[in-house]
Amino acid sequence: MNNAEEEKLSEKMKELESRKAKVLAGGGEKAIAKQHAKGKLSSRERLSLLFDAGTFVELDAYVKHRCTNFGMEKVEGAGEGVVTGYGKVDGRLVYAYSQDFTVIGGSLGEMHAAKICKVLDNALKVGAPVVGINDSGGARIQEGIDALKGYGDIFYRNTIGSGVIPQITAIMGPCAGGAVYSPALTDFIFMVDQTSQMFITGPQVIKTVTGEEVTAEALGGAMTHNSVSGVAQFIAADDEACIAEIRRLLSFLPSNNMETAPEYASAQDVNETAPWLNEMMPDNPNKPYDMYDIIRTIVDDGDYYEYMSHFGKNIVTCFARIDGKTVGIIANQPKYLAGCLDISASDKAARFIRTCDAFNIPILTIVDTPGFLPGTQQEYGGIIRHGAKMLYAYSEATVPMVTLIVRKAYGGAYIAMGSRHLGADILLAWPTAEIAVMGPQGAANIVFRNEIKESDDPKATRERVIKAYTDEFATPYKAAERGFVDDVIEPAATRPRLADAFDMLASKREARPAKKHGNIPL
Repeated sequence: MNNAEEEKLSEKMKELESRKAKVLAGGGEKAIAKQHAKGKLSSRERLSLLFDAGTFVELDAYVKHRCTNFGMEKVEGAGEGVVTGYGKVDGRLVYAYSQDFTVIGGSLGEMHAAKICKVLDNALKVGAPVVGINDSGGARIQEGIDALKGYGDIFYRNTIGSGVIPQITAIMGPCAGGAVYSPALTDFIFMVDQTSQMFITGPQVIKTVTGEEVTAEALGGAMTHNSVSGVAQFIAADDEACIAEIRRLLSFLPSNNMETAPEYASAQDVNETAPWLNEMMPDNPNKPYDMYDIIRTIVDDGDYYEYMSHFGKNIVTCFARIDGKTVGIIANQPKYLAGCLDISASDKAARFIRTCDAFNIPILTIVDTPGFLPGTQQEYGGIIRHGAKMLYAYSEATVPMVTLIVRKAYGGAYIAMGSRHLGADILLAWPTAEIAVMGPQGAANIVFRNEIKESDDPKATRERVIKAYTDEFATPYKAAERGFVDDVIEPAATRPRLADAFDMLASKREARPAKKHGNIPL
């Protein structure tokens, strides 16, 4: 190579370095400092925390918009306002995109959307999870219908990939208008407290149209969507904590629907018993206890990762491991509404069941519920329709399903909570289980009403018939006689029995009739 050739090559290298530097600078130091002042990281800082060190490979760094309306021909937006690519998380391939609020407000235009679509397409081809980090002012108004088309393209790909690859969204800034529907179509939504908001119409529009006054945080903040609307499943204190939680969630998930979740060795012996469980159930059947105490005792190292912890607290949903393998747990929580099923709990459980089934995660159901919550608010709100979602989700699931009844399992709620009749493969019960059409008090009011009414001592008669009903029916043994309960077990032996059941079911294969799709009661 002669001097002229070397000089020409050097110029090309310098041009490459210059272009790279512009892309890496994003919106510039001042814009990034402004981002930091709001308690937010830059788009690239977020990706550096998400991926294992040195593994991120950027795609489409030099993409530019082609809009010439409203002076946009003079605007150069580094990377088109979004950083896209792939890398490794705990050694596993993951795709990601991170909107850059420092570049044209992270607004979504035609080419911005095209970059995101390429990530979604590639992830689907290779069977890798996608993490989307949203921090955007919304649709780029200057691009008009091209921006709207971009949103539609993303929504379509979110839907096609649903149930095939895990899709995780982190809301780390504003997310308004049509932009909210891509996160809503993904499997998991994380939000950062005080710095992220989601809403269809903002506070100003609401005030103009309805006269209501509300702050952006109260309308669409992280806690609003975690505790009231149920739109988001996770909340984090800041960007760093949020990304750490995303990495943790990924450890419980497979890369796609054809794989199983990674296994992790446990420091706890799978055959370890817990004698204290034999004494933990209160003598009074109406006295609450904390379901988390049972969960911590039966899972590996007492470690679980809760899903929707602030919403529908009368039911617990979480990922955990038993003998190193991921399981999804659905459990009634007697500390809230006595563990009754209501609209929120039904929606929460149904969504979680379907997520587990989509990604080959076995399901453990722990039952202690007196029934569905009564009242006009529930009936008018459609508890029939919402409760049916749980029935549908369990019946549709083909993953291994083990159900443990620890106390109350009455009426329709007994059926809804992963009963044998909805497809549970193994159903275990503690001796304290009460499986019946209804509780003893209710049964006395109906079955023995005349006997009590005509008695010389109604109070004594009532106590006698309630005891007789409890002894005869409010036990696990009638169900066991019919084969609906496979075994009544010592509570202390719960962990090894569950591990054995899931190990036995590992090779389960179950088919469903060929059809386009079912019609879940949405």
